[in-house]
Amino acid sequence: MSIDPRVALQSLTTALEEHLAAAASRRGDDDPNVEAAFSAIMEAFEAYEDALYDTYGEVTPLVIYDESAEEEEEEEFDDADEVEDPFDDDLEIEEK
Repeated sequence: MSIDPRVALQSLTTALEEHLAAAASRRGDDDPNVEAAFSAIMEAFEAYEDALYDTYGEVTPLVIYDESAEEEEEEEFDDADEVEDPFDDDLEIEEK
C-alpha cells in the first residue's frame, strides 16, 4: 500500500527544512546531525518518488546523488588499460 503523494511531499519538505536547520547550526565537517538530515532527505525523496509513481505514474526530474557510485566509477576508470598518448614526450620513435 502506497502513501498519499501529498503526505510524502510534506515529509520531503519537512526533511529539507530540518537539513537547512542542521546545516545552519553545523558543528564541524562531520556533524552527525547534518549527516542524519542528509539521509532523511534521501529517504523522504524516495518515498515521495514512489508514491508519485504509484499514484499517478509520474516521476520527478531529480536524481539522488550517490557519492559511492561515483567513486566506484572512478576506480573502474583508473583500473582500465591506459592508452598510449601519441603526444607523450617519453615515447620512443623508431627511425628507418
